[in-house]
Amino acid sequence: MTRTIGMAMAVAILAAAPGAFAQQRGVTPTEVTFGMHTDLSGPAATYGVSSSNGVKMRFEEADAGGGINGRKIKLIVEDQGYQVPKAVQACNKLINRDKVFAFVAPLGTPMNNACFKDQFAAGVPNLFPLSAARSMYEPFERLKFYGAASYVDQIRAGIQYFVKNKGVKRVCVMYQDTDFGKEILEGAKEQTDKLGIKIVETTAHKPTDQDFTAPITKLREAKCELVAMGTIVRDTIVPYTTARKAGWNDVIFLGAASSYDSFVGAAQGMEGFYAMGLTEMPYADSSVPTVKKFVADYKKKYNVDPNIGAVYGYVAADLTVQGLKNAGKDLTTDSFVKGLEAIKDYHDIFNGPPVTFGPKIRQGANSSFLAEVKGGRWTRVTQPLGF
Repeated sequence: MTRTIGMAMAVAILAAAPGAFAQQRGVTPTEVTFGMHTDLSGPAATYGVSSSNGVKMRFEEADAGGGINGRKIKLIVEDQGYQVPKAVQACNKLINRDKVFAFVAPLGTPMNNACFKDQFAAGVPNLFPLSAARSMYEPFERLKFYGAASYVDQIRAGIQYFVKNKGVKRVCVMYQDTDFGKEILEGAKEQTDKLGIKIVETTAHKPTDQDFTAPITKLREAKCELVAMGTIVRDTIVPYTTARKAGWNDVIFLGAASSYDSFVGAAQGMEGFYAMGLTEMPYADSSVPTVKKFVADYKKKYNVDPNIGAVYGYVAADLTVQGLKNAGKDLTTDSFVKGLEAIKDYHDIFNGPPVTFGPKIRQGANSSFLAEVKGGRWTRVTQPLGF
């Protein structure tokens, strides 16, 4: 009986100790595990591979400094090939088998949207996705955090600039027939309505389409003066070069940040293409010292030049690190959410806009700038634009 009483007292004492047996998913006394579903093999792999490298790089820097509050950071990356069914499978694995603490920099609008229900039901935060859809921060969900301007506001800012400064009146839209592409269409509709002009033609395509002769012909016949592009990399390059090779040179093509990519800028025939940017492009000869160092460190580590995806991944991981630091040693989902909400006027190393969160703020910034491809490189045309 004495032994039984002693055991009962020990259990009671342990139960009374704060967090003694409370198991926080993805967290041990020495480690915290994050998950990332992204495209390593599909049409957006240029983003997925580089962004996952950027996340790993920042987390490994944190680990080299002793970790965060005594914990090392583990990252599990799953390939979803930019396909919704594969993304759902990847999310289920990360949530149910790997029991990750949070998702960081998951890629793709429809892929993120497809995972949200099960993800949030399991209490897994979604951190700084590679998607600028408004669904990444709306409607309000305490586990959603996104750090930049939405696709809608990016394309609105670009259209506003060209209508007001270049006299554009005939706006058209070419977009992926996906959740992402429809954000661009929606933004174009909102801004043209506001400006009192109409969208004169639209074309939609699948992310995997490779022949754009017919849609380009359709847009040209509509006498478009500006084509807003709901495209990423390959489906930006092919239609633009198709149009230029066909001699259609008196039209402006405008992409969102999804096509502000070094591969797009360096591709043959992309001279004069416009897109909305969020941060400095990571060029080795950048005039920004922190960008120049990042490029050198990334190339030394991965033996390849970084593209903008690497920048987005690194910033996502750095914001995550800030949230972990603010959360303190007793790391729980609640303390982490509060740690992210405590981020104020954060500045990344790439000249991105300042980022601020709060108890009711889940979009950290809302400005983008217009950039143009000149000589195979992206050049800023404007200062940050926003609403």
